[in-house]
Amino acid sequence: MKFALVIRCLLLSPLLWGVCSLHAEKADRDKPLKIEADKLDYDDLKQLSIFLGKVNLTKGSIDMRGDRLEVRQDPDGYQYGVLTPAANSRASYRQKRDVQTESVEGLAQRIEYDGKQDKIILIGNAELRRYKSGVVSDEMSGQRIVYENLTDRFSIDGKSSAAQGDSNGGASGAAGSKSRVRAVLSPQKPMESKP
Repeated sequence: MKFALVIRCLLLSPLLWGVCSLHAEKADRDKPLKIEADKLDYDDLKQLSIFLGKVNLTKGSIDMRGDRLEVRQDPDGYQYGVLTPAANSRASYRQKRDVQTESVEGLAQRIEYDGKQDKIILIGNAELRRYKSGVVSDEMSGQRIVYENLTDRFSIDGKSSAAQGDSNGGASGAAGSKSRVRAVLSPQKPMESKP
C-alpha cells in the first residue's frame, strides 16, 4: 500500500510542480507583521508575543486568522508564528500571487509561518486552493502542506505525524482514507492572441 502511494506521488510530482507553481507575492517578505486580537501577552526577554481571541495577522498581502497566535523573533530579526483556531474549526491563510487576478487560500488546524525561510506550513486537515479571477482553479488537501514562497514550491503529505510514526506499516479503516493526498488540477489554457 505504501509503495503504491509513493509511486503515485512520484508520478504526480512533475505534474504538480509544473502546473501548480503558485508564485506568491514576493514583496510580502519585507513587510511588517500587523496583528489584531482581543488580548496580548508579551515577554521581552524571550522575544515572544502571545495573541488571544479573534486573531487577524497581515503581512503585505498575507492574511491569516485564528484564535491563538504565538510570534517569536530570533536574534537576527526573523519572525516565526504559530496560529491555531478556536475549538472545532480551522485557522485560515490567504495570499495574493504575483499574477494580479490570482490568490491562494488555505485552511488547517495549525498554521506555522517561518519568516527566515519564507514559508507557510498548514498542519492537520489541511486544504490549499488557488483562485483565478475569483474562481477555484486548483484544490489540494492532505495532513501537512508546506508552501515555500521563495521557490514557489509546495509539498503535500497525506499522513499525520502520528501515522508516520506507525511501525506496523500503515493505517487501516477510516484513518486510511484520511491519509491520502487529494488534488484537483485545472488545465492551463493557452493565452488568447489579441487582434
